[in-house]
Amino acid sequence: MKPALLVNENFPVPSLRRLRDAGLTVESVQEIMPGASDTAVMAHARQHRLWVVTFDRDYGELVFARGEPAPPAIVYLRQEAYPPARPAELILALLDEPERIAGKFVTVTQRSVRVRDLPAQQKSP
Repeated sequence: MKPALLVNENFPVPSLRRLRDAGLTVESVQEIMPGASDTAVMAHARQHRLWVVTFDRDYGELVFARGEPAPPAIVYLRQEAYPPARPAELILALLDEPERIAGKFVTVTQRSVRVRDLPAQQKSP
């Protein structure tokens, strides 16, 4: 089963449409919570069990350096000169094996995919 996604505000609309056309459940920060802080975006993703897809490197800092609780997965697309529909193709390729990236921080470039475990989540008392 494919995960539901939350694409950040900087995600190109042609790619958003392509993901939806492929049958994925995709929420867009631009549509549901424009201008929201990164921590608010992550809280929404955690609450609704969404994987965050972003071009914003701050999500890595939030979970690894600041200890912010992570959503189920974060896919960070390194800023490159992508055609507007290319990010969708990169995401669809990753989702051929969703178990490979569940619980991970994934950095995607045109040439590589790096996968790192997200920090273990503390259980609330």
